[in-house]
Order: sequence, then C-alpha cells, then structure tokens
Amino acid sequence: MELIELQGISKYYLTGDIKTPVLDEITLKIGRGEFVALMGPSGSGKTTLMNLLGCLDSATGGHYWLDSEDVGAMNLEARARLRSMKIGFIFQNFNLLARTTALDNLLMPLTYSTEKMSGDEARRRAVALLDRVGLSNRMDHEPSRLSGGQQQRVAIARSLMNRPPLIFADEPTGNLDSKTSEEVLALLETLNQEEGVTIILVTHDENVARHARRIIRIRDGRVEADEVRLPPASVQNAEPPQARSSGFMTQLVETIRTSLIGLRRNTLRAALTALGIIIGIASVIAMMEIGNGSAKSIQRTVASMGANNLTVFPGSAASGGVSFGSGSVMTLTPDDVIAVSNQCPAVRAAAPIVRSRTQVVFGNKNWVPSSIFGTTPAFLAIREWSMSQGEMFSDRDVRNANKVLVLGQRVVKELFGDQNPVGKEIRLNNVPFQVRGVLSRKGANMMGMDQDDIVLAPWTAIKFRVSAASLSNTNQSSASTATSSVNTLNKVYPGTTAMYPARSETQIANNPMPVRFVNIDQILAVSTSTEAMPQAIAQITNVLRERHRLQPGEPDDFSIRDMTEVTKALSSTTTMMTNLLLVVALISLVVGGVGIMNIMLVSVTERTREIGLRMAVGAPPKRILQQFLTEAILLCFLGGAVGILIGRLTAILVSWILRWPTEVSPAAIIAAFAVSASVGIIFGYYPAWKASRLDPITALRYE
Repeated sequence: MELIELQGISKYYLTGDIKTPVLDEITLKIGRGEFVALMGPSGSGKTTLMNLLGCLDSATGGHYWLDSEDVGAMNLEARARLRSMKIGFIFQNFNLLARTTALDNLLMPLTYSTEKMSGDEARRRAVALLDRVGLSNRMDHEPSRLSGGQQQRVAIARSLMNRPPLIFADEPTGNLDSKTSEEVLALLETLNQEEGVTIILVTHDENVARHARRIIRIRDGRVEADEVRLPPASVQNAEPPQARSSGFMTQLVETIRTSLIGLRRNTLRAALTALGIIIGIASVIAMMEIGNGSAKSIQRTVASMGANNLTVFPGSAASGGVSFGSGSVMTLTPDDVIAVSNQCPAVRAAAPIVRSRTQVVFGNKNWVPSSIFGTTPAFLAIREWSMSQGEMFSDRDVRNANKVLVLGQRVVKELFGDQNPVGKEIRLNNVPFQVRGVLSRKGANMMGMDQDDIVLAPWTAIKFRVSAASLSNTNQSSASTATSSVNTLNKVYPGTTAMYPARSETQIANNPMPVRFVNIDQILAVSTSTEAMPQAIAQITNVLRERHRLQPGEPDDFSIRDMTEVTKALSSTTTMMTNLLLVVALISLVVGGVGIMNIMLVSVTERTREIGLRMAVGAPPKRILQQFLTEAILLCFLGGAVGILIGRLTAILVSWILRWPTEVSPAAIIAAFAVSASVGIIFGYYPAWKASRLDPITALRYE
C-alpha cells in the first residue's frame, strides 16, 4: 500500500493580482520504506513540494493522501496531529532551540505528542536516541557547544522521537563538511534499511542523491524524471504510536513545563518583563495595607471620641401639651444596663452614667469640671480610654460606693500643676475622695469640647454621696449655704414619712441606704462595629421596652442617640482615600501589563523560527496559543508573588520607620493574585494569538 499519493497537485502564489506558479499538476506515489531524493535546481519547487508532503503547506489544487488520509480535507489541528504522529523533519539549519540542552531538544516533540508517556519513559527514549547517534556524552550540551555535525545528529534524533514512519530531510548536509555529510547520510541509510523508515531527501547535490534508492527530478514545478535505482527497504512491522488524547492535567503540566523552559532561556528578559508587575502588585499591597491601617486608625480615633457610642436617655414627662424635657421622668435603672450588656449581642459594652456638676477642691485650689460622671470601669472600654497614671476604680468600689475617682488631664493641670495626684485627696461638694489614677490625654471631641476636663467616680458614690438630683447641670457647690453641713441622702424623696427611728446625719453619710428604685441619668453603650450600630439600637430598644413593660403602639419612655452621620462621613472619607491609593497603584499595574504585552510581542518576533519548528514537530495552533499565554500568566504570577513579598516588606518598613499604622489585608493579597493573572491573560492573549496564527513555512524561513 502506498504511503504517499499525489494527484494533480498544483501550487501558486499571488503577488498582487499576478499568479506565480510553483508546482504544476504533479502526480506521483511513494511507497512505504522507500528512500527518495527530490532533486532539482534552485527555484524548481522541490522544497515547496516537500512542505506540501510534510503538511506544512496547502496545495492550491489537486489531492494529497498520506497513509490513506485526505490531507486536503484536514484543518490546521488535524494536520498538526498528523505531523506529530507520522512525520519527522531534519532541517538544513538544524533548527535547534537555543539555550536548551540536546536532551531537552529531543523531549520537545513529545510535548505535543498524542502518545501517552511518563517523564521517565520519555527521558529514557531520548537518551537511547542520543546514544544511537553517538552523542550520549553530549546530552547536557547546548547547541552553541556542539559542532555542526553534532547539531545535525541531534536534529536526526529529534525527528525519531515520535517514531514516525516518514522523515523529510531538507538539505541535511548543506552546512556540513564532506566527512560529516557522509556520516549523516550513512545514518539515514541505516534508518531506512534497518527500520524501514520512509525517507524523502531534498537536495541539489548528485553525490548526496546517489545514497537514495529513488531519485525524482523536478524542474519548473513539474516532475521531469523518476529514477528507481534500488528496491525499497523491507518495511518493519513496528506498531506506530496510537492517537490517544492525553488528560487535561497532563497537558496542563506539560504546557507549564514548556513555558518555564521558554522563560528560563531568557531569564534576564523575563525578570525585566515581570518588573512592571512586581512594582504594580507591591504598590497595591503597600497602598492597601497603609490605607487600611490609616482607616482603622481613624476609625479607632473616631470611636474613642464617641462616634461609635450609643447614648440612652430617659423619657420626658408632659402635662397639658407641655413637655418637661428629657429626664423629667425616671425610667432608666442600673438593672437596665446589665440587661443591655447581657441581652444585646450587637452591644460590646454598656455603662451607667450619673451626671453631676460641682466644685472640685484640692488645698487652696478649686475647679468646676465640665463633666463629672458617676459610672463603672466599663466606661473606659466603651470610650477606648487608657490610664496614664495609677489605675481605674473597680466594680467592688462601685458596689460599696467607695469615695475614689480618676481625673482627666485638664483637672490635674488646674488642681495639681506638676504634682502627682495619685493618692491625694480632693473634695467634691465637700465630700472627700481619693485620686486613684489619671486618664490619658484625649483632646477635644468632634463638638469642640475638652474631653480631658472630666472626673470619673463610682456612680453609687456620685449618686448617694455627691448629688441626689437627676441630671443636675448646675454647680451644686455654689448652691450650698453651709459649707460645714454634712452631705445626706435623707432628701432623695422629699415629703416621705419616716418608717424607722431617725439616724444621725453622720450615720446616714457613712452608711447610705439606697431606696428600692434607683434611677440613672444615662446609659452609655458601644456597638461591636460601626456597621452593627443599627442592629444594636434595635436590640436595645427591644430589651428596654420589654423591661419597662411597654405595650405595642405605646411610645418609648426613653430615647437613643448616636453619631451615625458623622461616622458615615468619616468612613466615606477614609474609603475614598484608600480607593484613591488603590487607583494609583492599579495604574502601575496597567503599565506593567502593557510592558508584558510589548515584551511578549518582541518575544514572538524573536522566536518566530522556534514557533515554526514547534508547529513542524506537531504543535497545533491551540497549543502554541496556550504556551505563550501560559508564559505571560506565569510571568504575572511570579511577579505577583514577588510583588506581594515586597509590598508586605514595604508596609512593615513604613510602619517601623515612619510609625504609620498599617494592617494586613488578605483580600488585597487574593485580589493581587487575581489581578496579576488577569493582567497576564488580557495583555498576553494578543501576542499568544498572534504566535498561534503564524504560518509554519513563513515562521521556519524567518530570519
């Protein structure tokens, strides 16, 4: 059965509107095991005929069957598969991959082979072929370290890697000396005679053609003579490799390996190409971490100023359509605070507030703070306030109504100057209190009020020892007519009838007995986050309505205030600044992407002959596209990984040297990898597509 059959094959090229014929109605047959020499002068069409027979080019007219398959009806993918399974090429210029070892040059055709083979099997086959052509000691040498004859031997061994039944040799001795030429031709004869490989040799040298068993002479695109010198060699019954589709993962691994080899051959260029992505990703990571750190710092500052706080006020009484204002009825109790803390998941902490305004005296100095709050230790957690000296009073002090307090920085400055106030005794409304600690400096709040002009004490002490009036905003010390009188609680509810023997004022002051119902002026709470504030408000409302036994439709006997609008404005500002930094960083990513496209286009141009060679050994356009696209993606991934490390290091250095707040952003890291892959796909696709659309013949002839 014939291996090759041509019937009326024609080929012409168009130069504008002018047809230039190259092959004219060629009809011939070539059987299995033949050693055929295609001879003719330059321009006779012999190389064009070889390209048609090797499925590298398409005929303009006629029919071509290879091993009973109609080549003319095949698409590019089918022709590439046919070349991989049944055809091997030996080129005049060797066409070996530069900066690639002889062993890797042999393994390259197996990348596109349909034959399933493990890595070890492929390596063993390549080593055996190199040994067969006498290069077992040169397998790790690159082409630049091999002689011309050795390079041609590597090319011959590469043509045999897929065990094809047909080999095309295009002027295989054109660049070799006479001795090496004889060695190469002897090797081709051995392949033909011992293994029955069909060899088609293209030459214009009569001495070379004499090694063939059949000489087909071509002139002006036509077969001028067909001389059979010797019968064809016996055809071996070696079973050709069967076409089997390799798995997706195997193909992916091979594509990645091939891409890595391609990048490794141009390490410096690959590093410079990835530099744009490295800078872009590093900028994104550093900017996002600095931006997030700044945003969190601003949020903490805002929260410490009370922006995340919720304040619950008691209800108001009304009579005759006239409202008496907030706090005119006693609706909030310490138990409400406990309920809010325990039953509201969106509330991080809650504290009672009993307000007072009175004179604070130390020695011969006095001062009236803008805020005297009776509260619990939770107040500091709510306001995110720390101590600069001493310690905060405890819950035990609250239960026992102990006369202890902590002072703000402004009060310390007015009363003590440069003295250490801790352990000193001061008087509030003529009641002695011991200073436990000093609060850290806070500054003005968003309303411009000095937050450091404050005194904090147990709410029980303020309620029962300093002031029995609710929401007292007047200076209670100025209303006192007798400074020597003893503070008492016997007028909490004026007009009540004594039910027990009267106690002295000293006993009452030293052992206060709170009445059954004790009200507080406010409840101060903080939500778990800014986003949880609406949920916290709803939960507090439900808890207090249930505790106060309010019926559906009945108005609340309390009110809740927050600073949502201020928080939203500040959050919006920080988000805008972070996004602005991100946009600036993304611009550098786009610049890096353009750089990758530019370098990949240059790479396609530089590697045009390599692309043609890969197509010649069986690489379909789809695999060429995948390879170059994978190279671009790998560049971006590697650049992204290095960029993330540099970005993290930059953020750490900024935090360490400049003391700027930074915060790790896992979302930014994940986004960086996604963006780097996207940049590789978007900016690498066009060069990869351009490479896949190259014509094999044009690519192989590219200089």
